[in-house]
Amino acid sequence: MPHRPRARAPRQPEPLRQPEPLRQGAVGAVRALEREGRLLVEKRMADTRRHDTEVAALRALAGSGLPVPELVEVRPGAILMSRLPGRRADELDPGARRRALTDSAVLLRRLHELPVPTGAAAADLPPAPDDAEILRRYRAAGGPELPLEVPPRSGTALCHGDWTDGNLLVTGGRITGIVDLEAAHLGDPLRDLSRAAWGASRTDPQLLPWMVEAYGADPALVLPWCAIHAAELWLWFREAGPPEHLARLTRELEQGSPGSRGERSPAPRQIPPGGI
Repeated sequence: MPHRPRARAPRQPEPLRQPEPLRQGAVGAVRALEREGRLLVEKRMADTRRHDTEVAALRALAGSGLPVPELVEVRPGAILMSRLPGRRADELDPGARRRALTDSAVLLRRLHELPVPTGAAAADLPPAPDDAEILRRYRAAGGPELPLEVPPRSGTALCHGDWTDGNLLVTGGRITGIVDLEAAHLGDPLRDLSRAAWGASRTDPQLLPWMVEAYGADPALVLPWCAIHAAELWLWFREAGPPEHLARLTRELEQGSPGSRGERSPAPRQIPPGGI
């Protein structure tokens, strides 16, 4: 009987190598990996909804021109994506952080100006947060006095949902990465902007007017949202801790933190030169 050569087994992807912890983004179990010479990031998430949301957002942003990771492989509870260059903005010195966050408002506007995903592309993107429910819970919990009113909606856009210095990567003064899209949703763009600017202003009050101006929004339409974010964060700290964070935020709200009462912030000094 003539000898038949054994069929070759299909070539398997090269194993992932050199796993190491990584700080790309603020949440999730993240580690750096390498496959076939390409630097990758593996992000593990136990929450199925947040996992599916991040996958949907990254797919919606593919080809957008924004510096977001490229999806490489999706598995239950894990996402493999390209590794982006840069240091997290929360690791920079105060001046560099200020410039990065101010510049980032331009990219946030570009995100909001993209076509709103529809059909299958929007299926795994959650709707906007229920602000009326947030305020109901805040009143019931007895938090510090705030102007508890939901502002009028300005429109609908693909929103990041957690635009913070921990989710922005910076190289040479330029934003080179936007990560952690597991809180993405279809919602009000000015709500998304105000959340980013108010959160940044907790450690640098001037960032609230600077980010709003860099985005190109009317402060009178943005600032009323800040009380919503203050109430939402206060509830988060009350329910999930740690206690010292709740105590700090309570003091801030009792003393009238920038924007939390919907008032206009001081007129911004000159916006720092940026790299966008």
